[in-house]
Amino acid sequence: MPDGYRPWLQAIKSRIYSAQQRAAIVVNQGMLELYWHIGQEILERQEQQGWGSGVVSQLAKDLKSTFPDMKGFSRANLMYMRAFAESWPDLMTEANVQQTVGQIPWGHNLLLLSKLKDRSKRLGYAAKTIENGWSRNVLAHQIESRLLERQGKAVSNFTCSLPNPQSELAEQTLKDPYLFDFLTLREDAKEREIEQALTRHISQFLLELGAGFAYVGQQVHVEVGGDDFYLDLLFYHLKLRCYIVVELKTGDFKPEHVGQLNFYLSAVDSQLRSDQDAPSIGLLLCKSRNKIVVEYALRDNAKPIGVAEYQLSQSLPEALEGELPSIERLEEEVRSYERGVLPGE
Repeated sequence: MPDGYRPWLQAIKSRIYSAQQRAAIVVNQGMLELYWHIGQEILERQEQQGWGSGVVSQLAKDLKSTFPDMKGFSRANLMYMRAFAESWPDLMTEANVQQTVGQIPWGHNLLLLSKLKDRSKRLGYAAKTIENGWSRNVLAHQIESRLLERQGKAVSNFTCSLPNPQSELAEQTLKDPYLFDFLTLREDAKEREIEQALTRHISQFLLELGAGFAYVGQQVHVEVGGDDFYLDLLFYHLKLRCYIVVELKTGDFKPEHVGQLNFYLSAVDSQLRSDQDAPSIGLLLCKSRNKIVVEYALRDNAKPIGVAEYQLSQSLPEALEGELPSIERLEEEVRSYERGVLPGE
């Protein structure tokens, strides 16, 4: 191939991909508008002319008969269209609704309708879906984990230690509490056990941390004055353009934890940070924390630090675990039941 062919080919591919994406967006918007209009007309006829629910079943049959190759005209989906139009009466007139709800797929919209009653929360999760490109499964996970309710809730000194708009972005990046319910650990798990479990489940951990976090390493070594020190977890944030040092504490927050993390941030800024990087940020994750104590500890600290709680999945108490039947016992009882013998006979 002649010189310059491959870059030219790549440029053409990029334009084709962009055109496909734009076409998909246009198709999605057209379908949502169609569904909204159908739902709105069902609403109007039921409310103004007193048509009963039976008309929806008849409409589903007639539409399937007329458009046998088209999906989406089942009775259940027509009822979803009705709910969609009822929930967003201003879809066709309100720009904010069009730019959020009108941009996400129908399946995502159904999820918002079924999982959330509050209009502002639906708009918030729709906006986050567009911002982060969430799949339907990821959106469901974020709703169930109450992401928006936890976001920006960590106690921090960002407004004093970081310039705008980085301080606001950093504040919204952190949550409180962090949910590590994907880990099968007991509540009394040691710090190193939690670190190792988090790195084994790094994809779920990154999902919980949020968009923009890139994993650098666990127990990252830094040397200061001939002494060795190890950072629990180190990340780089692509939007904030800075390193984020994460320290885990399995007990209550102590003011001296800030001093330790402050030291680590100084080491990272001195040894790892480049001229293009923003100042490193510290995130201290504790089993519990007193908000007022944290605010006092951070008040005059120059390094940007956030403090949040984390929660592990609730495991069964040892006493209860001992009372549960074993797998072998359950299998034997199933086999006995299949033979017609009741347990204990």
